Amino acid sequence: MIWLGLDTANAPLSVALVRDGELLAELNSAMGLNHSEGAMPAVEQLLKRAGLRPADIDAIAVSEGPGSYTGVRIGVTIAKTLAWTLDKPLVGVSSLRVLASNIFTYGVTICPLIDARRGNVYAGLYRRRHEDGTLDCLLEDRHMALSDLLGQLKKEGNPVVFVGEGARKNEEALKQALGELGRRAHFTQDIPRASLLITEAQKAEPEAVHAFAPEYRRITEAEANWQKANREAGEK
Repeated sequence: MIWLGLDTANAPLSVALVRDGELLAELNSAMGLNHSEGAMPAVEQLLKRAGLRPADIDAIAVSEGPGSYTGVRIGVTIAKTLAWTLDKPLVGVSSLRVLASNIFTYGVTICPLIDARRGNVYAGLYRRRHEDGTLDCLLEDRHMALSDLLGQLKKEGNPVVFVGEGARKNEEALKQALGELGRRAHFTQDIPRASLLITEAQKAEPEAVHAFAPEYRRITEAEANWQKANREAGEK
């Protein structure tokens, strides 16, 4: 069975082809290219290198968000178009789960971070099982203030590995808040890998292609203001 995986949720681009558990080809770029111009040519390039045609694809996996509105939309649109045209199953996977899947350390909290600007992040919490390496979700993906997240992690007091471009951009804040409890993943792990996206997709059920939509996870401005007001009230 041949899977095509596509992640355009953020600046990095990742495309992969996997056949029966074997990686045929993968393209990973951290250059922040224009995905509207680069994503589909990358898919075509990978198919050509693998000696495959679009009709050879058996299933499609796509990063469904959260992340860049434009990036997520481009990836989902390409995946839906291919799935609809080729009549193939489509599976969406959280872009934060894809980042977390880069970490194979056991017994620690894995926190993928995507910068959402204005002191906010997209975040989730995950942990790998010792028994079989399954990635469990401890905190559902959400849009939240970085300060709230760090306060929660400090209160829990567990070792945390941060991964993703949001961790890179906020590295100093992470150090100040958690000290030795928090550590950064290696910078190469900040790039989502479409091959790992496929691994996660193989554990999930296909989506109804016509109804499949991105998971943006962004809270409204009113919700953000309410949360800010409550934080300030609690500090008084």
